[in-house]
Amino acid sequence: MFDEAQLNHLRLLKSAFRLLTAQEKQFLLYEIINCCDNTQLTYLNNLIAPRLKIDFLKELPIEISLHVLSFIDDPRTLARASCVSTFWNSLLRDEATWKTLCMKHQYRRRNSSICGGELLAPPQQRLDFSYREYFKRKYNIAAAWAHGGSVNVVEDGFGEELVTSLQFDEKYVVVGCDNHRIEVFDTETARKVRTLEGHEGGVWALQFKGGGKNDPNRVLVSGGCDRDVRVWDLETGRMRHILRGHTSTIRCLKMKDKRIAVSGSRDATMRAWDIERGVLLHLFHGHQSSVRCLEISGDLVASGSYDHTARVWDLRTGRCLHVLVGHHLQIYAIAFDGQKVVTGSLDSNIRVWSTETGQCLAALQGHTSLVGHLQLSGNMLVSGGSDGCLRVWDLQHYECVQQISAHDNSITCLQFDDRRMVSAGNDGRVKLWDIRQGHFVRQLSAPGNTVWKIQFNDTKAVVLMQRRHANNPSRSKTVMEIHNFDVRDEPESDMLFSSSAASSSSSMDTDQ
Repeated sequence: MFDEAQLNHLRLLKSAFRLLTAQEKQFLLYEIINCCDNTQLTYLNNLIAPRLKIDFLKELPIEISLHVLSFIDDPRTLARASCVSTFWNSLLRDEATWKTLCMKHQYRRRNSSICGGELLAPPQQRLDFSYREYFKRKYNIAAAWAHGGSVNVVEDGFGEELVTSLQFDEKYVVVGCDNHRIEVFDTETARKVRTLEGHEGGVWALQFKGGGKNDPNRVLVSGGCDRDVRVWDLETGRMRHILRGHTSTIRCLKMKDKRIAVSGSRDATMRAWDIERGVLLHLFHGHQSSVRCLEISGDLVASGSYDHTARVWDLRTGRCLHVLVGHHLQIYAIAFDGQKVVTGSLDSNIRVWSTETGQCLAALQGHTSLVGHLQLSGNMLVSGGSDGCLRVWDLQHYECVQQISAHDNSITCLQFDDRRMVSAGNDGRVKLWDIRQGHFVRQLSAPGNTVWKIQFNDTKAVVLMQRRHANNPSRSKTVMEIHNFDVRDEPESDMLFSSSAASSSSSMDTDQ
């Protein structure tokens, strides 16, 4: 390009430039730039601009750079930052940043006593655990809850039968029906696994235990109109025991563990059973009318009856410890955590009782008709009534903190955890709510005639409802939907990095 004489001349100019003062250099550059055309100025700009950029995170010690990043709460900002440079990308793979974000978003393991299964495993129990991947998965699950995940629909598994009971875990969905049958489905595929037959009347209550890593075998207990309690091996479908003794319909049933179960009947009695050996342990006498609901906590049982009373029993001896008198009409719902008993009645009131003394601690008023659904967690109580309202109560101060006009008809089911609440009603709608704010998020399913049962855990929800036949609107059928919110097969630029999905954690639809 240049001969030797030209190169020597340029070297002399370069040496002379170095000998100039700073002011002289600036003047010379000013004059040279004024002599340049647009092409030469563009060349200079492309040459100079990158040299003026400074990566401030790269200039700082790693510890300080990570500390700066710890102040970012929005994962979308972190996702965009990881695309800035290779260095920033490597910096944002540091586990400390994502651990902090997990803590800020309260992404931690939660157990579901209702569904009986473990949810996402705790970090300390996984040697290959990554906080980044854990956050990404939990964030995507939250986004799928807000916007919709995948849905498996079972339309031909039930006919027109009424569904009375439901429980599911990561392997099985178990459904009790009024046609004498118990249907068992695969949770992942929604395919029917088997039908448990043996009851001679409608199945009104069921529960199973087991299925954990250290206890893989599941035991199912069921009861209903034939007055018998039946014990099943859920893995094989084999019936283990038929437990007889009740003289009327079994209306409620709970398992303490895989050895002991308690049943309540319209014959006004309760019975505790050794379901391993298939023998009666205790007969609970005391109620004067149908036992409508019961709960177990440790060695204590709380029961509610149509005789307007609730009772607390010692499961070890069968002795009644307290008779809880205060309601004026039948008790339909009970919640019990070992410390306090909460009852819901046809008199539209909720009462909170001390397990230790049997005294009424508070009468919660607000519902205008039957209170048929209760869930208790710590000092938070949620109630659902035939007035279509949901109420969230603070039991520390015995006050209603949220009142939600949720449905146009009676509430048929409700469930909540520390993030969300799902309710369903005889208006055929299933609604998702933000439990912290009481805001409506979205409808979980397309409307039907009525909703029989709902249940959810961290990653799935099961809905059983009645819908009209598409080809014959005068007839109805029972449909099951299994919603899956654990979307794991996405690439790196998946929902976590999508602004539409990511915004689900902060913005919620308010149109009911």
